[in-house]
Amino acid sequence: MGGYANDDQDSMLKPTNDPSVALDRMSIQDRAYQLLKSMIDEGRLQAGEKLLEAEVAKAFSISRSPARHALRTLCEEKLIRESAGRGYEVIGVRGKGVAPVTGLPRRAVLDNVQIMPVPQWERMYGQLERELCTQMIFANVRIVEERVAEHFGVSRTVVRDVLARMHSVGLVSKDSLGHWIAANVTPDKTHHLYELRWMLEPEALRQAAPHVSMSYLERARATALDALDGFPREGFDTDVVEHDLHVTLLSHCPNEEILHALGRTRVLFVPTRYLFDPVLHIPLSLIEDALREHVQIYTLLLDRKPAQAARALHEHLRQADDRWLKRFQGASSIKPMEMPPYLVKL
Repeated sequence: MGGYANDDQDSMLKPTNDPSVALDRMSIQDRAYQLLKSMIDEGRLQAGEKLLEAEVAKAFSISRSPARHALRTLCEEKLIRESAGRGYEVIGVRGKGVAPVTGLPRRAVLDNVQIMPVPQWERMYGQLERELCTQMIFANVRIVEERVAEHFGVSRTVVRDVLARMHSVGLVSKDSLGHWIAANVTPDKTHHLYELRWMLEPEALRQAAPHVSMSYLERARATALDALDGFPREGFDTDVVEHDLHVTLLSHCPNEEILHALGRTRVLFVPTRYLFDPVLHIPLSLIEDALREHVQIYTLLLDRKPAQAARALHEHLRQADDRWLKRFQGASSIKPMEMPPYLVKL
């Protein structure tokens, strides 16, 4: 968690906009679709080339069913079309119209990219997390391990692994009887967590500033600016933007005690993944404001003004507290949603 003072060390950090991060969260069929789409968009698969289901399956080391799904999705998006006889032809690139296809289709040469199966815990994590975030707005909730295992078709060991990961970010805890509990998130609780953040994060930023490379700051600012371009755009990921500023950048702070204390506030990051959830959403204009605040902080750091950047971060967190309050106000007008069988209201 110490300082990365130069570009060589900074490059050891995994890029936050690495597409493989997003791909790892997808189903096999969605990853196959994304890989083929990127090959078309980048010109590696060109108009007139022929794609066969069996060859896609072989190149990506997957079964024919997800390969078939990926090809049909591309066909629906008019990036490929069914070929005479069998298979599909590449016909166009998104945003550039349809390219003419002449003569007999050529067999496409696919990159060999092995798509690994999604681990069991990953398949269920997102759904369970979203359900908990929604229900926690209304009440304390108990998670029943055996029912979770039955619902998702996984072992109790997998369930415990998922709950341990959620415990590490403060989403769940254990009561005196050893039951997993997701505590009711109230306006007072979130306000107290934000108070902790706006007292500690600006100081963490001030201490981190001398150890953060200019190249990292430029990349992080570019990610935030890219998110603002045509916002909200397909593939926008609040996790990446939040993590860049509030986790990766602050991890350069040499004061481990400040970072340890801030670890308790990570639970506030989780609902930002669900901007369009009927309970957890907040107005998109407020998300745009938050992105602009991120850009301002990076700009001040790039201008070597850490004290001003710390003050800007303080104000950003005060505004974030208000944005969370609007989430509660929105939820107050919604009837609590029915709980799945693996959750029990306390």
